[in-house]
Amino acid sequence: LSIELHLNGLQRFHIQDKYYGCRLESSCDLQTSATSCSLACSTLPRSLTEALSLIHPDVIKRFFGCGLPFPAKLEGCRVLDLGSGSGRDCFAFSKLVGPSGHVTGIDMTEQLITASCQFVEYHQKKFGYEEPNVSFVQGYMEKLCEAGIQRDSMDILISNCVICLCPDKRAVLQQAYDVLKDGGELYFSDMYASSVVPDHMKQDPVLWGEGMGGSLFWKDLISLAHSVGFSTPRLVSASHIEVHNIQLKEKAGDIKYASGTYRLFKLPQQPGRSGAAVIYKGTIPDFPDQLDFDSSHCFKKDVEVEVDAEMTAIIQLSRFCSDFTVRMLDEHKSDSEPTPQCCHLNPFLLADRWGSSMKQCSKTSR
Repeated sequence: LSIELHLNGLQRFHIQDKYYGCRLESSCDLQTSATSCSLACSTLPRSLTEALSLIHPDVIKRFFGCGLPFPAKLEGCRVLDLGSGSGRDCFAFSKLVGPSGHVTGIDMTEQLITASCQFVEYHQKKFGYEEPNVSFVQGYMEKLCEAGIQRDSMDILISNCVICLCPDKRAVLQQAYDVLKDGGELYFSDMYASSVVPDHMKQDPVLWGEGMGGSLFWKDLISLAHSVGFSTPRLVSASHIEVHNIQLKEKAGDIKYASGTYRLFKLPQQPGRSGAAVIYKGTIPDFPDQLDFDSSHCFKKDVEVEVDAEMTAIIQLSRFCSDFTVRMLDEHKSDSEPTPQCCHLNPFLLADRWGSSMKQCSKTSR
């Protein structure tokens, strides 16, 4: 069985390499609306809008992501992009981390790595840096250490609609956990299924290349994250994904798809059992009045908010520690364990609530 799974994994890697390295010329060749999900955000931070506007058009053209995984407070951070693709997110991050930070992109597809490297000098000059602060390496997300990424070396990991293309998602999360520093986070967008995807869909090369065959049932993300040591996933944003191709819709049957952006933190195994009353100081650039941490936590400047034990640990141990005042509560307050329904973590419910559904950039409506 293990040999069979290994061979299937290699086959899927081959499919992904051909699909994204050779077959797709631009994001418009994809057969779902996944690449347009990043447009669901109505307002973007000014620094992010500026960074994206400076990216070379050829890099934008070959962008295949499904979200907008750009967390706040990035100056000076060491960032790793899992599945960097065309390099769009890496180059935007290289502007946001500044000359004192560094961004590394890793991708298994040789053609995309080669193409990304061609634009390093362009963006270095565009941003006015004396030295480049972004680099690209070829390798697998399941084997970051083999690709030269050191343990406990990264502040932030991002990924944009790539984990759904990986057969061993637990290995990806475990490697992500290992290379993060304590208090670091994995902030990523991906495609999620409304139920468990059957094996026969995983064998279909087009379904796999589109992310539909390898999409994780959203509830399974919670158990996987906990199993490798991460905090409970925090759902940031979500959009429904429309499948335009009639044949693919028939193959998917009753399974629906959504783009979801989550953030996971690397915390001590026992971060504490007390909640806290926290006050946001308004000190994070681009967010002077309000910090929308996730879809369930909105921190307004100088307004005290009670949070559970896990969120308390996230604030105290992450890069946000200096941006809050924390008053520990005497009574036990912890709701970090997910409820059976996990409604607050369901990307489909959040997309319904926000009315988010993208309808563009697909040739399959022909």
